[in-house]
Amino acid sequence: MTTLIIILLIVLLIIGVMWSTYNALVKLDERVNEAWSDITVQLKYRADLIPNVVETVKGYAKHEKEVFQGVTEARSAVMGAKSVKSAAKAEAEMTNALSKVFAIAEAYPELKSNENFKKLQEQLQDVEDKIQASRRFYNAGAKELNTKIKTFPTNVINKLIGHFKIRDYFEVAETERAKIANAPEVKF
Repeated sequence: MTTLIIILLIVLLIIGVMWSTYNALVKLDERVNEAWSDITVQLKYRADLIPNVVETVKGYAKHEKEVFQGVTEARSAVMGAKSVKSAAKAEAEMTNALSKVFAIAEAYPELKSNENFKKLQEQLQDVEDKIQASRRFYNAGAKELNTKIKTFPTNVINKLIGHFKIRDYFEVAETERAKIANAPEVKF
């Protein structure tokens, strides 16, 4: 009888560990899904804001069609991104395209002083800050989930279940890493 109780307790303990581990993985997985959703919401907001910026700048710089085409293409790429890696690549293209638009704006002092343009610039900066925060939140959740999936005993339980997958990080593109690695040279 004692042996039966011990075996029953061991079985209950194993079930309890599996149950709590599975629930912990579900919570982490949902946190990462929520974080990814936050990123896509901010990207959508920025994509909706960009045509207003482009139209405002177009009014001043009618001859800069290729720059505006680049922004439109980058916006489409961001909106069409389906994975973390494709979104990160599209993000780099969008940042590059927007920097060209703001470089054009620098050449038109009357545009820089336009109140509508200033407000749009402030809104874009706010969105960029929110996107950065969302990326950090996503990466923190992905790290926590990936660590949990890889550590014992969760890795064994996940192999039995086979449900939870390692998540990609939202990383800086290789071209941007080269810029970061080389500090800018300041000359006076």
